[in-house]
Amino acid sequence: MSFNNFLPYIILLFAYLLGSIPIGLIVGKVFYHKDIRKEGSGNIGATNALRAFGTSTGLIVLLLDMAKGFIPVMLATSFLEKGSPFIALTALLVILGHIFPLYLGFKGGKGVATASGAFLALTPLSLLIALITFIIVVAVFRYVSLASICAAFVFQWHCFALLLKEAKPDYATVILVAIVVLMIISKHKSNLERLLNKTEPKLKFTKKGN
Repeated sequence: MSFNNFLPYIILLFAYLLGSIPIGLIVGKVFYHKDIRKEGSGNIGATNALRAFGTSTGLIVLLLDMAKGFIPVMLATSFLEKGSPFIALTALLVILGHIFPLYLGFKGGKGVATASGAFLALTPLSLLIALITFIIVVAVFRYVSLASICAAFVFQWHCFALLLKEAKPDYATVILVAIVVLMIISKHKSNLERLLNKTEPKLKFTKKGN
């Protein structure tokens, strides 16, 4: 068998291992000598990094989490045949890596930033519309969790509308979107409960640690 036969599987493995890198945990330990899992909500993602270490650090973690989602999917789209189901699987594996990281006993983040990076490579227009939704909801209500959930639903709606009207619909990506949105919503279960109980903390921008 040629190298090309193994390439999709190599990309899938790379996607999961890269997605598993806990950026928030690494940044917290290297620059602040703190375990982000013991700060704030205990989540390793950008929102908790922002609360624990300040706005600048939170943005850095956000961008790096997005980058680890973007890179393997771009590799897949560059080296694999267009429409290959392995491209959608690559996106799924990198997101699963963040949510269930190998290096942290499969206990990771909620996957929103990493999913955003993956879909930036796959469906940039849908992601842009979801991002606008996210910004509006955060600006009005100051709840990142609510904004993430709203953005996920808007993203799914736009992706389905866009992909299913094509002459040859990319059903692999359609299924991927449905699975990822379901995972993101399920990871926000505790946030939804706090929102209903009016105990969910609102986002506050700080300069802590800068």
